[in-house]
Amino acid sequence: MKLSTILDHIDSGHMALPEFQRGYVWNRDQVRGLMLSLYRCHPVGGLLVWATESLGAPTRGDGPLAPGVVKLLLDGQQRITSLYGIIRGHAPKFFDGNANTFTGLYFHLETEEFSFFMPTKMQGDPLWVDVTQLMKEGIGPAMEAITGSPDHAPKLVDHLNRLNQIQTVKDRELHVEEVTGADKTIDVVVDIFNRVNSGGTKLSKGDLALAKICAEAPEARVTMKSSLKKWREKDFHFDLDWLLRNVNTIVTGEAKFSFLHTVDAPTFADGLKRAERRIDTLLNMVAGRLGLDHDRVLAGRYAFPVMSRYLDKKGGKFDGGAAEQDRMLFWYLQSAMWGRFSGSVESLLDKDMEALERGGLDELIRELRLWRGSLKVQPDHFGGWSLGARFYPVLYLLTRIGEARDWGLGLPLKANMLGQHSHLEVHHIFPKAQLYKRKYGRPQVNAVANFCFQSKETNLEISDRLPEEYFPEFESRHPGGLASQWIPMDPQLWKMENYPDFLEARRQLLADTINGFLQDLLHGEPLDGAEIRRERTAEDMRVAAIPGGIDSEAEEEALETLNAWVVEQGLPEGHLLYELADPETGEAMAVLDLVWPDGLQEGLSEPVAVLLDESHDLVAMASSRGYRVFTQLDPFKHYVAREVLSEVAR
Repeated sequence: MKLSTILDHIDSGHMALPEFQRGYVWNRDQVRGLMLSLYRCHPVGGLLVWATESLGAPTRGDGPLAPGVVKLLLDGQQRITSLYGIIRGHAPKFFDGNANTFTGLYFHLETEEFSFFMPTKMQGDPLWVDVTQLMKEGIGPAMEAITGSPDHAPKLVDHLNRLNQIQTVKDRELHVEEVTGADKTIDVVVDIFNRVNSGGTKLSKGDLALAKICAEAPEARVTMKSSLKKWREKDFHFDLDWLLRNVNTIVTGEAKFSFLHTVDAPTFADGLKRAERRIDTLLNMVAGRLGLDHDRVLAGRYAFPVMSRYLDKKGGKFDGGAAEQDRMLFWYLQSAMWGRFSGSVESLLDKDMEALERGGLDELIRELRLWRGSLKVQPDHFGGWSLGARFYPVLYLLTRIGEARDWGLGLPLKANMLGQHSHLEVHHIFPKAQLYKRKYGRPQVNAVANFCFQSKETNLEISDRLPEEYFPEFESRHPGGLASQWIPMDPQLWKMENYPDFLEARRQLLADTINGFLQDLLHGEPLDGAEIRRERTAEDMRVAAIPGGIDSEAEEEALETLNAWVVEQGLPEGHLLYELADPETGEAMAVLDLVWPDGLQEGLSEPVAVLLDESHDLVAMASSRGYRVFTQLDPFKHYVAREVLSEVAR
């Protein structure tokens, strides 16, 4: 079928997108690559469509369908959406994404290069042709611009041929294979879709459940995305599956998405409203009482569906007052610290939902004790390393809810503090450079017990000085400030040669403090109840080793310098030591050196990672998760200059 015919079918409602398809996710590199392949007559693959009755067809968007049979795109959405946008000059009716991805594509008649518009590079040069204008108005305007310049006259024939070659893209024949038959239910079609797209991201159970709901209530997806955007603006980043889990537990009391299949549209819409309100309440509780006020420190997010259900059954209020809220937060914090949902999310949610139905919050805590054993924190639990460590959020929590003070300013670092000092920075107590010089490895250099939080001003004042130099200075300026951040006060431990002993002593102080706080949350109830099934084992003490991270001072300095360079270009700062988590379980998979998970320009470029001296397996893992990976600095800088900064200049 000709591409032009396919686009006409989309306009007439004979071809559409099934509701279970994800939105448009291509970036400009992929759009350029597709057009270059078509221009050079290279293979670009065929399409797979589901031919079904238009009446009741689960389609995306609000465009009307033609009566009779409609063809729903199962494979080829990204390609067809890109080409529709380029040729028509606007997005199709079913579009869900960033239209700037395919807006402003130009072609150079001399170099035969496709590139997106850059004023400094293209303005006033007739050899740069607007591809969309060419598709809509023909070759006339482009030829008129070229013939007006005598320098280009000798190559008019070549230029004319190239313009015609671009236009013939509309006449390209694409093979279209159809899935037909009365037996092809949505479940069967989704299974076919997943097998066809086995090399990419498969549809989750949540996608299928949402597809069935949106067949009756197309506005559901838009409403959910609006909620996710609201939380994202508050620096809490959730996905559709996570929100759907919360709705599911509230509406059905079950963890498995399959229970949503029998929920009608009005019930789902009501459940979604309730879920949003319950989540708002819980986020306020977690931020206000625990100080976990942004996405980076919000561990244990799969505990929220259980808490949402509990709170909803209470009508949205804790009738037991502060004590009941604290017990709920105790359960949440324990679930987060011990990685309650780092295994099979659904099976563990099932257990907790059953416990909730049996005996409410008391039974939830009892189940946690039976699963875990001792709920006390031991010093070695703070033995993890990097900002991705499970107890990093606990350190942040203690800083925000206790008496911790900024060493240089003497200000309390409590949650909800206002003003220019409200944003806290991570500070290495013993400077990284000195530790690397003494041959400590990255687990010791980036140990959680070597972290504290300070204002930016104090962080700059400390610089890379040793504790034995700056500790006395700050303690003299603000007595008690060091102890407020769990610094052992024996001056011998402040010396570099005693660094391991310093870590050990600080871990003990941190463990004692968090245990005291956990005890407070229980309002007099014993921290370890009578239901303990087993003693704490070596497995409980184990700190899981995950691949990745920074190996040396030189590597860290290079990455920090690169990050600073990116910021100087007016682009967002990247994340150092970024934890790559399993999207299904939330379990840590790797620590990536330096990443931009939303791209250097959100919505226009793909996620980017800079990984220095890492294994092939780690590079492959990051690539499989959609990251464009650079293993050297110069190619990354070239990418930024050539492909990203050119977009900023538009």
